[in-house]
Amino acid sequence: MNTLSSNRQVITYDDHHVRLFMLASIFWGMIGMIVGALIALQMNFPALNFETSWLTFGRLRPLHTNAVIFALVGNMMFAGIYHSTQRLCKTRMANDWLTRIHFWGWQSVIVLAAVTLPLGLTKSKEYAELIWPIDILVVVVWVIFAINFFWTLAKRNEPTLYVAIWFYIATIVTVAMLYVVNNLAIPTSLTHSYPIFSGVQDALIQWWYGHNAVAFFLTTPILGLMYYYVPKAANRPVYSYRLSIVHFWSLVFIYIWAGPHHLLNTSLPSWLQTLGMIFSLMLWAPSWGGMLNGLLTLRGAWHKLRTDPVLKFFVAGITFYGMATFEGPLLSIRTVNALAHYTDWIIAHVHLGAMGWNGMMAAGLFYFLAPRIWKTKLYSVQLANMHFWIGLFGILLYVSSMWASGITQGLMLNATEEGGTSLVYANFVETLDTIRPLMLTRAFGGILFLTGWLLMIYNLWKTIRGAEPVDGTVEVSVDDRRETVEIEGTISPAGTLFNWPMFYSFWVMLGLSLWFFGGGLIMLSGVMLTAFFSLLSIVHFQASRATWAEWYERLIGNWAPFTVLVFIAVAIGGVIQIIPTLVVQKAKNLEGRVQVPYTPLELAGRDIYIAEGCYTCHSQQIRTLRSDVLRYGDYSRIGESIYDFPFQWGSKRTGPDLSREGGKRPNSWHFDHMEDPLSTSPGSNMPPYPWLLEQDLDFEKMHRRIRVQRMLGVPYPDWSKEEVVALMEEQADEIVADLRSQFRSTEPRRQIVALIAYLQKLGTYETPEEARERIESSGVFDR
Repeated sequence: MNTLSSNRQVITYDDHHVRLFMLASIFWGMIGMIVGALIALQMNFPALNFETSWLTFGRLRPLHTNAVIFALVGNMMFAGIYHSTQRLCKTRMANDWLTRIHFWGWQSVIVLAAVTLPLGLTKSKEYAELIWPIDILVVVVWVIFAINFFWTLAKRNEPTLYVAIWFYIATIVTVAMLYVVNNLAIPTSLTHSYPIFSGVQDALIQWWYGHNAVAFFLTTPILGLMYYYVPKAANRPVYSYRLSIVHFWSLVFIYIWAGPHHLLNTSLPSWLQTLGMIFSLMLWAPSWGGMLNGLLTLRGAWHKLRTDPVLKFFVAGITFYGMATFEGPLLSIRTVNALAHYTDWIIAHVHLGAMGWNGMMAAGLFYFLAPRIWKTKLYSVQLANMHFWIGLFGILLYVSSMWASGITQGLMLNATEEGGTSLVYANFVETLDTIRPLMLTRAFGGILFLTGWLLMIYNLWKTIRGAEPVDGTVEVSVDDRRETVEIEGTISPAGTLFNWPMFYSFWVMLGLSLWFFGGGLIMLSGVMLTAFFSLLSIVHFQASRATWAEWYERLIGNWAPFTVLVFIAVAIGGVIQIIPTLVVQKAKNLEGRVQVPYTPLELAGRDIYIAEGCYTCHSQQIRTLRSDVLRYGDYSRIGESIYDFPFQWGSKRTGPDLSREGGKRPNSWHFDHMEDPLSTSPGSNMPPYPWLLEQDLDFEKMHRRIRVQRMLGVPYPDWSKEEVVALMEEQADEIVADLRSQFRSTEPRRQIVALIAYLQKLGTYETPEEARERIESSGVFDR
């Protein structure tokens, strides 16, 4: 900081770490896309798994998703937040050491993920696969980021918080809440743990996290960047400040409720499915409001698209955001979801957001930042334009092929003969044979997008090579700080919660809750309450608009009360959804079926199944659809996964559902299937797993895992280590003997034996009465 006079100062921004985050995002993005291209090709050419455990699709797919989400988008987000926040607050980031720790801590997380995931060290929860020590590191780094960010807001020289800052606050608060709750677990070793939730609880909390990780890690921070950088690039003000207010608050409140739409037609309670669908449909309004606000910011500047590659990328990214947020609610409709879920349509939807929205916005941001933070000109506008068109064509090719593939696969898998008593395509592999050309087209589209990214790397390397890094500066006065201090503290804690906007919000929320959850007179009173207070709030707002506007201006000048309101807005939905499921999933409350706990060997086999990433291609949830029941057996019940820590319902079927696999085929079939899938399933694209026939399982470690499962409520007796090992050896010997009778040779401690034990257990259940009798006779408490 340089002092010009007693009244004025020049503040130098910390753009050094902006450059580091930007370069990290570009590098890790390239790695994530290379891995993505490889696993896309593996779908057509299983030989590209190289019969090597750490190069299989099941292990690399989580690496790809984590690299794109946390490495590419995460680093890009931090670069944009650090760059824009300093300028919006007219101050340097609060502490350089915190920024430095944040950068290197985040890169450490990425490196650890890149090492552990290919080694099969995973929790199997989508977008949350990292093992518990890395989870702790993520939380620590995120807290450091939050402290630095909010400390910067506290020392800012700008009276009010601009729109972009609102979205950054929502990101920091909500991601922290989601990540901590979803990753609560009890360790069994340094590299393994079991989550504290199971079955339907785990499924709901995972997709509460999974859906909102997309919302608050891949969407809200990028919207914040949109609100800052699009006006800067276009040299135009944001189209509508009022629309940005409506966009922000409606988005952060509604988004958090939509997670259950990932679990439609499953054993999730129907009221939660309906809740998720309704709120997902409501998302159309705020999402498209934000998209239009971004695009209409270019009013009067559309001609710049012809010559400015930055605006090209931004406009394309915002357009893809609109497409993705139209498609998301569409996929939440039950009938559409019945066709699309578990198919490549979902892959198209995800990449429409990741490649189209995040990828295009990232490229636009990098082309915008590089000349400014290196004090130079972009090396080649023509190369940037070439990157744009190659990348755009790659996205469209990728997404359109996956749309066609998903719809084709969904129609084939759901097709029944006239009368609905039998399937038209009984063999799952028939669908794979049909969509193979489309899967190959997808790979080509991804490679094109990667090619565009490589062009950007070359262009930016030539741009910054030999250039002088430069940190931005701003001149501030004592009056700037005084004005900020004067507005800070003008809203008390009571004033934050007890005001007219909050008053009406409370009564409308209460009315909606009574309307949705009640029946008869309670539902009618909810409708009347909602209608009355909604109309009253509109009338009151029209009559007291200046007063309400003055309150909001004071609110956005006070970061702490603003943050509290954001937390309340996002926490309400989670509480209402999650708490009831904690009561529902108890053996004594279930009707119909209760899962039989795994034996120690079966539990070990389940851990192998998870480590190999089998969940990336196989589901364990038969939906309440005729085609699912005809193909796989009776639909899944809530009690059939009560002891599954973690749940394995899956999100994509590249292979058939395994919920009722147990007992369908002999042990020898499973042995052959893992050794050479084509020998049992001609046409399959599953790779062989020869190492399972060669590597031994550590029986002794299972005692600790059984103890943790017992802590979590699985009704195991208090076995000693010797008893656990003896039980495993006894069951393993039986399986080996059966295999030898079928002319297959292996040893009892081979991993394949435990995996076979697990697969043969799938679908085993008992009545609640039988479960209760067994639990009581064993003297183990009921969960």
